[in-house]
Amino acid sequence: MAYKRTEIPELEKALASGRKKFVRYEEGARLYSMGLHSFEALAKEAGAVYHVKRVALVNTDRVDEYLENFRDEIQ
Repeated sequence: MAYKRTEIPELEKALASGRKKFVRYEEGARLYSMGLHSFEALAKEAGAVYHVKRVALVNTDRVDEYLENFRDEIQ
């Protein structure tokens, strides 16, 4: 049985409005303009990965908090 992936054309708008807090690796990589493996590693480092049955979901709020730790301070 082949599964068809659904595309979300306005992913950024859905996240901004708070309708989509969890994303899959592919969606997150597109959202953060990263490669798939880089985003997967980042999400794991951030502790933002949730395994539900056979699906890995990434909490975008936790990824955002983790990325804030790397912000450059301008003096």
